[in-house]
Amino acid sequence: MVWGELDQQVLNTSGNSFKTVGEAFQHLTSSLLAVALLTSFGSSMLYGYNLAVVNSPASYIKNFYNRTVVSRNGSSLTEETLTLMYSLTVSVFAIGGLVGSLMVATLVTKFGRKGTVVNSTVLVFVAGLLMGFSRICGSPEMVIFGRFVTGIHSGISLSVVPMYLGEIAPKNLRGFLGLMPSIFICIGVFSAQLLGLHELLGKEEHWPLFLSLVVVPTFIQLMMLPWFPESPRYLLIEKHNVHATITALKWYRSKCNIQAEIEEMQEEQRSLSTVDTVSVWTLLVDRSVRWQVLSVVVINIGMQLSGIDAIWFYTNDIFENAGIPAPEIQYTTVGTGAIEIVAGLIGCFTIERLGRRPLIIGGFGFMGLCCAGITFSLILQTHIPFMKYVSVACVVGIIAGFCIGPAGVPFLITAELFKQSHRPAAYTVGGSLNWMSNFTIGFIFPFLQMSAGSYCYLVFCGVCLTVATYVFFVIPETKNKTFVEISQMFATKEAILESQALSQPDQLKLKTMNGYGTLENGSLEFNSSSSTP
Repeated sequence: MVWGELDQQVLNTSGNSFKTVGEAFQHLTSSLLAVALLTSFGSSMLYGYNLAVVNSPASYIKNFYNRTVVSRNGSSLTEETLTLMYSLTVSVFAIGGLVGSLMVATLVTKFGRKGTVVNSTVLVFVAGLLMGFSRICGSPEMVIFGRFVTGIHSGISLSVVPMYLGEIAPKNLRGFLGLMPSIFICIGVFSAQLLGLHELLGKEEHWPLFLSLVVVPTFIQLMMLPWFPESPRYLLIEKHNVHATITALKWYRSKCNIQAEIEEMQEEQRSLSTVDTVSVWTLLVDRSVRWQVLSVVVINIGMQLSGIDAIWFYTNDIFENAGIPAPEIQYTTVGTGAIEIVAGLIGCFTIERLGRRPLIIGGFGFMGLCCAGITFSLILQTHIPFMKYVSVACVVGIIAGFCIGPAGVPFLITAELFKQSHRPAAYTVGGSLNWMSNFTIGFIFPFLQMSAGSYCYLVFCGVCLTVATYVFFVIPETKNKTFVEISQMFATKEAILESQALSQPDQLKLKTMNGYGTLENGSLEFNSSSSTP
């Protein structure tokens, strides 16, 4: 029995697909687009920027640390201590992200989705002030604590922005708007790489300004986002404010039956066992959502353990081995950042045509093949000269494969697999696992590289192919489906598994719906010969 056949809609003719996509984009209002751009620009982009911003000024930051300690104590730092302080500066961002992700459920319940995005901007201004004035104050502690604070903000926004966009978007635009944050994450990485060039902010006197530039997009967001409404689903299901819900829907919809959408939300509200937001522990022990929780765990851990962070760690060495002159490697790295943006745009503009499953399965599958390709090219390049160019192509392939699907789809799917009461806790679980995996891979990769050498990328190959296989067999296509319909798919699957455990194997016939293992009309069909009167 195959649970994960590709949705038959993917096999539709291209003409019908483009027609469907065109109809979907007719529902894209200026308000929807503005909120997606503002939240992604002022929050999500900062995550990508902060990932890459400390790379180019690394030597300047280390010199600042050393000079400060000399002025305080009269003696310089050892190389090991200096490396430890810089490593703490880099990794404390992930620790802050983990702290922020654990706060998501509480914040979105108390302040709402938009309210959390707006209120969390204070963290960016605090971090910007700390890092911007650290050299004037002669305080390395301000740099490290500033990185921690901006990590908290990124931990919050990585979960809240996709949640907010997923709830305000009509079902046929949820994928397009849901991938918007991942595009801006790529833009953030590219911006940090570009501004870090020596010709721009890559000089020693500019590094405090370089680190504190995060306040600019956040200020723009803070000036404009408060004028837009809160999530209609939050207003109706959690706050029971019908008037505010109607007002919000009028902002976010053009030609739409608002009454029908309110009835769909009320149907979801009636289907909830409680309208209160469940805790993380309640989510983990709730058997009715165990497949959804397992899916969130797999795709969020797989997103970070896919090797994408290790690829960035090793990129310069691969480019150097390919014969690229050292002064030009920084420009080549900027080129890979541009490839990220292009791949993210491809994913964003094709997800409503292809669906979620092809992008995430294809993305992880292609990354797995490229990881294997890097291993073999690194092994063979000493004997076959052109293999060093194959390794460069594989690096580009991994980056493109990641950005076209696995970079953004996991956050989107987390929103789609759960109803209103379970969604904040699900984002807390997914976000915390994402950040813990990020920290883990950054910590163990140097040791893995030392022990396994070129073969270390086979580990990432295995992770990518395992996640792609899991998605193929377990996670259904969620394109153009309401949150209630998606929950019913998993509820039906749970009923099937329980029935199979209690019944004889030949007593149950499974009907397929939309190409994966759910039941037509939500019913079970038994053989008449084996049923009792």
